[in-house]
Amino acid sequence: MILAGGRGTRFWPLSRKKRAKQLLVLDGKHTMMQQTVARLLPLASAKQFWIITNADLRPEILKQLPKLPKEQVLAEPIGRNTAPAIGLAAFLLLRENPEAVIGMFPSDHVIADEAGYRTAIERGVEIAAAGENIVVLGIRPNRAETGYGYIEAGSTFGSNALRVCRFTEKPNAEKAATFVAAGNYFWNSGMFLWSARTLANALREHLPKTAPILEEIAAIFGSRRFAATFRKLYPKCENISIDYAVLEPRSAKGERASNLFCLPADFGWNDLGSWTALHEHHTAKSNPPEGNLINAAAVFILNARGNYVHAPGKFVAAVGVSDLVVVETDDALLITTRQHAQDVGKVVKHLDEKKLHKLT
Repeated sequence: MILAGGRGTRFWPLSRKKRAKQLLVLDGKHTMMQQTVARLLPLASAKQFWIITNADLRPEILKQLPKLPKEQVLAEPIGRNTAPAIGLAAFLLLRENPEAVIGMFPSDHVIADEAGYRTAIERGVEIAAAGENIVVLGIRPNRAETGYGYIEAGSTFGSNALRVCRFTEKPNAEKAATFVAAGNYFWNSGMFLWSARTLANALREHLPKTAPILEEIAAIFGSRRFAATFRKLYPKCENISIDYAVLEPRSAKGERASNLFCLPADFGWNDLGSWTALHEHHTAKSNPPEGNLINAAAVFILNARGNYVHAPGKFVAAVGVSDLVVVETDDALLITTRQHAQDVGKVVKHLDEKKLHKLT
């Protein structure tokens, strides 16, 4: 299986028939990346992990995960979203074992029931290994979230899986509410399972310009020319997520022809990739007064509810406000609402377009 990390970093462990028995012991100071690796180690050994990250993060990753082979920690010359990153891994592994089942697991997730999590993955591996199948772990929604993709599920498959009718990426609030009310929609968790052959073929079909580039890069992995070729060719790849590149066009083939399957999962999942999810997670754990989660030197609260404020070292007064998100850093200040927190990505896009990279 392949493990994909959060923003800026992607992680992959390759799962084969052998099952590793070792487990990395973590303390509270360790990162979510290490925690993600640790909960997958019972399913795959450290030698089966591949990581694709950037040059800035690679040294820290090697320090935090010393058991991973250094040559399997690759730094992207430039970020190109999840489709090229996961695609490169698919073509790398295709050379070694086309039938290997690959999994993609974001590292900014919280998993409460790790045993249930691994059981779901093992079931997903069975489905993915049975043919040209793509499996996504689906989370039953508890709110009309606009920051997640949605899976429309159809007929049952086997004992606990569902065929996928359609993927919809980040709908507006009205459409998200309709999906939740329908009862047969799941959040797209971003956790996928597929064989190396299945993913490589899907990329050749749906991303025909980028797939040959990735295949050319993978073909010379391990040689002296690899680093230079990686730097030269990878920036030519399309900048696109795996959801838009493969899942949406694949689902357009129809429920019976797409070979897409949703595995409903209930293992205490939370995606900390948004301020809304972060607020939800921490308020559930600490139950602060009136749902106000405030990180500050001192706080005064009056008629305020459901706010998330991060202003370390400052005095914060929250008076008569609700559901705000306020995040202060040394050189920037974010002010939004929990309802619109998912639009922060548009700010990042603006900063990238203006080449204000220091602010991102």
